[in-house]
Amino acid sequence: MKIVLAAVGTRMPGWVDEAFEDYAKRLPPACRLTLREVPTAYRGAAARKGAASAASMRREGEGLLRAVPNGALVVALDERGAAWSTADLAERLEGWMADGRDTALLAGGPDGLAPECRERADLTWSLSRLTFPHALVRVIVAEQLWRAWSLLHRHPYHRA
Repeated sequence: MKIVLAAVGTRMPGWVDEAFEDYAKRLPPACRLTLREVPTAYRGAAARKGAASAASMRREGEGLLRAVPNGALVVALDERGAAWSTADLAERLEGWMADGRDTALLAGGPDGLAPECRERADLTWSLSRLTFPHALVRVIVAEQLWRAWSLLHRHPYHRA
């Protein structure tokens, strides 16, 4: 199984790329995590007026959906989703691995996740009721997937 984190934004700070790669490489080939970046759509001064912002979000959403592997389970990362504990995520990860399909996690841009992405999603996961910088979301998702995998395999990383 492959897990794809499709995320809006490119040119992240070095520490983001380094942290994401560190956690991603800890996962075994049977649960490989990859990142597919989608460029942030241009937002001019008028973007704050709503229509331009919606158009930008729609373009980003189209890019995210193109990044989803064929037949993949789609999980939208959205504050309106269900809050999962580490044990919940571990249980879901185990199910995803048993299912054998690829899994795609979708992280939106500055204005959030396009409605088309939420509609396409099989599940909606809220990392928190807090709003995180997009760069940090990548690190949180990678670390939590590693933590869930380590819990399933009784690796000492997770100590709950």
